[in-house]
Amino acid sequence: MTTRADGRTPDQLRAVTIERGWSSQAEGSALISFGGTKVLCTASFTNGVPRWLTGKGKGWVTAEYAMLPRATNSRNDRESVKGRIGGRTHEISRLIGRALRAVVDTKALGENTIVIDCDVLQADGGTRTAAITGAYVALADAIEWGRRNKFIGQKAQVLRDSVSAISVGIIDGVPMLDLPYVEDVRAETDMNVVVTGSGKFVEVQGTAEGAPFDKAELDALLELALAGTAHLRGFQLAALEQAPAEVES
Repeated sequence: MTTRADGRTPDQLRAVTIERGWSSQAEGSALISFGGTKVLCTASFTNGVPRWLTGKGKGWVTAEYAMLPRATNSRNDRESVKGRIGGRTHEISRLIGRALRAVVDTKALGENTIVIDCDVLQADGGTRTAAITGAYVALADAIEWGRRNKFIGQKAQVLRDSVSAISVGIIDGVPMLDLPYVEDVRAETDMNVVVTGSGKFVEVQGTAEGAPFDKAELDALLELALAGTAHLRGFQLAALEQAPAEVES
């Protein structure tokens, strides 16, 4: 079997850690690592919804994504200083929001808003997939905060499922799971896959960077992604079983 530069097999995740309750101020939070990629996800709970949702009996879940200036090898100016948000940042923010809303019953959430901030502390490939995976843990805790503080009904089933995401790609003709930057930049095919805990696809973003891929290769990549996200679900559940730090009501 092919061995990669970091010693992993093609179907092996990088080391994954999820530190739940990392922020003592946020209603939900998680510091997640996919190898060298580290993302801090914080969830803020607000009673009330955007004006366009007022009176409809539904809540709202959205997300914002950003990278710290030295998350990469060289410094990047903050987008707030540039005076505009980049297209990539908008795209990833929307992706995270869509992924989370796919597993939320907004009626059960009630007229409440949860905003997830995903800040990349260190980037080594797969920042958006790590963000989605960590954001779910932060979201789950924010929902429980809302329940404890009586903004959400005690029996309301707000979360319909879990959700996580992983990158896959083809390198030198071999399908591989969870690409670090050194592999991502030379992948012939690069794909991000968002999957629910029950194994349903929320989103598949795939591009042939070099040679086009065929259906057999696509199927192989999706199978890798399903196996990878099944493992990630296990990490999420393990994190949520641990006692988090207390957040003030």
